[in-house]
Amino acid sequence: MGRVVITHSTYLEGLIPLLKTLATRPGIETVTPAVICRVRGRSPRLRLRVSTPITGGYKLVARRASSAQEVFVVTSWDKETLQLELDRLAH
Repeated sequence: MGRVVITHSTYLEGLIPLLKTLATRPGIETVTPAVICRVRGRSPRLRLRVSTPITGGYKLVARRASSAQEVFVVTSWDKETLQLELDRLAH
C-alpha cells in the first residue's frame, strides 16, 4: 500500500480523499500533492490528468473551479493505466 504525503495546508476540495484511495492500489508507492495556483477557465468538478513523466512516475494536474494543483505520483504503472484509474476514481 502506498502513502499520501501531506505537506501543505491547502488542497483542492475533494483531492485528499481521492488521493488516499489511489494510494491503496497495488503499484502506487507515493502520492505527493504540491503547488496550487489559479488558472484561466473553470472546471465544474474535480478532474485529474496525467501531465508529464518524472523519475519513477508521473506528474498529475488536478483541476477544480479556477484552481489547479500539481500532484506527483511514484508508481510502476504506465501512463495509460494511471489515467484510466484516475478517470474511474473521479466519477
